[in-house]
Amino acid sequence: MSDGDAQCSRAGCRAPATARIDWRNPRIHSEGRTKTWVACDEHVEYLRDFLSARDFPVRVGALTPAEGSA
Repeated sequence: MSDGDAQCSRAGCRAPATARIDWRNPRIHSEGRTKTWVACDEHVEYLRDFLSARDFPVRVGALTPAEGSA
């Protein structure tokens, strides 16, 4: 994957990702372990709200070109 090839994590979406969403399920993950989803502009709020509704700690930030590559 080259820079900018990361695709949105929303099911069925193939749009380029522009944001990263770092989250943790406190019931099964230790403090130091987080998972990352990436999102397009259209789905960043949807994915953030999905995780927040489950009381997961969530942090949203911009996806940098280096993060969008493999």
